[in-house]
Amino acid sequence: MQVLVRDNNVDQALRALKKKLQREGVFREMKLRDHYEKPSEKRAREKAEAVRRARKLARKKMQREGLLPMKPRPVAAGR
Repeated sequence: MQVLVRDNNVDQALRALKKKLQREGVFREMKLRDHYEKPSEKRAREKAEAVRRARKLARKKMQREGLLPMKPRPVAAGR
């Protein structure tokens, strides 16, 4: 993974790196590997994650079809 530092602005590059790592799921993976997880707990966690993903996809599909109201988009001040 690579992040460019422009104009010696390390803080901005660090923010970009953290955002990339977050998107890739590195922090989540580190947290999971911090302690041993029993196989039964792992199966239960993965099943719960799959259920959450399926519900989210179904909710988005219903919103696209007009069966559920869309979430209002936040209006950014100053743009």
